[in-house]
Amino acid sequence: MDWESLRQTCEQCHNCPLGETRTNLVFGDGNPRAKLMLVGEGPGQQEDLSGVPFVGPAGQLLDRMLEIIDLDRSRYYITNIVKCRPPHNRDPLAQEQDACIGYLRTQTRLIRPKLIVCLGRIAAMRLIRPDYRITREHGQWVQKGDFWMTAIYHPSALLRDESKRPEAFDDLIGIRDKIREVCPEIYGDRPAD
Repeated sequence: MDWESLRQTCEQCHNCPLGETRTNLVFGDGNPRAKLMLVGEGPGQQEDLSGVPFVGPAGQLLDRMLEIIDLDRSRYYITNIVKCRPPHNRDPLAQEQDACIGYLRTQTRLIRPKLIVCLGRIAAMRLIRPDYRITREHGQWVQKGDFWMTAIYHPSALLRDESKRPEAFDDLIGIRDKIREVCPEIYGDRPAD
């Protein structure tokens, strides 16, 4: 499946009730050939209105955070587990995640990233391990198949609790260091011999 047919399939999807209530599909954004992929849980209100992931207040904070380590959307791809907004921004239910996870897997196969950063506990519990503890394990890297994966606090959590921001800064530095180790081409550097 190519990008266009995957997007069309997602646009026609009604495998769960979220497809009935969305304003727009929120497919993904950024560089479809990126070696870094960021994955959140699901779109919020601003994303549902625009059709673009992470454009609301949490997305704006995430953009500012990533600027600290010289990353913009030309250097990564960003998406969510579910492509439609859960009502009232609630966490996506397991059956909603199940209905959408195949689309995320196809996106991942098309992109072929080396690094995947889970944004928040829901994404980490789905992609890294069901019993993942974001408060204890954020910023730690694990290798799963061909990917190096980590999770950081969701930017909306950082908006609610600013005391977590120093830890988030440390996680950003860890992401920058892992990029330099595994895929320095993201920064325009030559891969290590």
